This record gives sequence, C-alpha cells and structure tokens, in this order.
Amino acid sequence: MIDKNRLAEKCSTWNIALTGTQLDQLDQYAELLVSYNQKVNLTAITDPEGIEDKHFLDSLLFACQPEVAGKMVDVGAGAGFPGIVTKIYKPHLDLTLMEPTGKRVDFLRYACETLGLTGVSFAKERAEEAARKSWREQFDLVSARAVAALPVLAEYCLPLAKVGGHFLAMKGASAAEELEAAQGAIRKLGGKYRETRAFHLPGGDARSLVLVEKISQTPTVYPRNGGKIAKAPLK
Repeated sequence: MIDKNRLAEKCSTWNIALTGTQLDQLDQYAELLVSYNQKVNLTAITDPEGIEDKHFLDSLLFACQPEVAGKMVDVGAGAGFPGIVTKIYKPHLDLTLMEPTGKRVDFLRYACETLGLTGVSFAKERAEEAARKSWREQFDLVSARAVAALPVLAEYCLPLAKVGGHFLAMKGASAAEELEAAQGAIRKLGGKYRETRAFHLPGGDARSLVLVEKISQTPTVYPRNGGKIAKAPLK
C-alpha cells in the first residue's frame, strides 16, 4: 500500500536505515490500519503518503533516539504510534502498549500478532490508574503522542518512569509554550527537563521531542484522579 522506496528514501535523509523486512512490516501495518479503520475509528489519515509521513516517519524519528531502549510504555497507544513502529524498528525493545479503549486494544493485539511482533504487552488501563498499581516506576522510557497538553501529560507519564529513566513526549508546534506551563509539574513529579529536539516532516509540519529525565521518585500523592488532573493541572 505504501511506497516503500519513497519511505526508505525519506528515512535516509535522517540516517534512519530500514531493512527490507521492516519495510514489508510497515507496508502490512498500513494495510491493517486502513482496513480496520473502516469499523473502528483509529485515524483520520488513510492516504499512503500521509501514513508514511505523519505516522511512520514521525514515529521513526522518535524510535531512533538513544533513550528509546530497555523497557518502554507507550501511553495512550491508540493505533500504535509510536509504539508499534518503534517495536518494528527496534525489535529487542520490551514494549507495553497502554490504551484504555477496548476496541483499540483489540486492534493493537491483532496488529502485533499479524506482524509477528513478540515481546509486547497490552494494558487496558488509564495511565493515572496504572501508576497506582504494579506499573508504577517500572519503565526505562515512557512515551506519549497527541494525548494531552504537557502539564497534564507529565502527571500521566512521569509516575510510570523509574528513577534514571526518561519521559519522551511527542509534540507539535506548541511544544515550547506547553513546556513553559509544565515546568512546575515536571519538578513536583520528580522529573528534570533535559532538552527539546525539533524537526519538520516532509510536508512542513513542525514536530518536537521533549525529553524529561526522572531524577527522583514521584511523591505518593501523584498521580491524582483523571478528573482532577484535567481540571486543575499541576503548576
């Protein structure tokens, strides 16, 4: 479905090398996504080049970061971006896909099984509830893409990261503004902002990766329940 040569060429400009098997898996993933999307709303982007740029390349630019290693949880995994694409690119990654919507979890399971991906766990959970259970401070890396504004997202994600681990948020053009609003929350949750890595997709869309290191344990009062997090973000 996708143009594998076109995708490989775009990736090469970022020094991202994909094997033939990985390109085949991404092509199959695109077909699964578009087919399944007819019965479950997964994405508004269904044209081949849109999937290549806004889903695959976007996720691969995340996946190639050096912090993406060890035990990772993708919060609000949705249709599998960046989680499944990252697993295709780094097969040895220990991946948990965390998604509260049952129909989307069903798709994630189906996609991983069809693509032959192993070493993937599925958590039908809200992040703020998962962080009060056995998942608390268990992950080397916590990722999130298009889930919430950064002050809210920090409270969802940082409690899941172990001390010495990282939270890597995928953001758009509003990253700097969101980061300014989130600095207090990041500190209260045991994090320390490290840097923002910015780039542009082929169509010109701005993307930013906001890197936060977990430097101390999250106080036990966090995360609060989802309603409080959304109505009164930490400052």
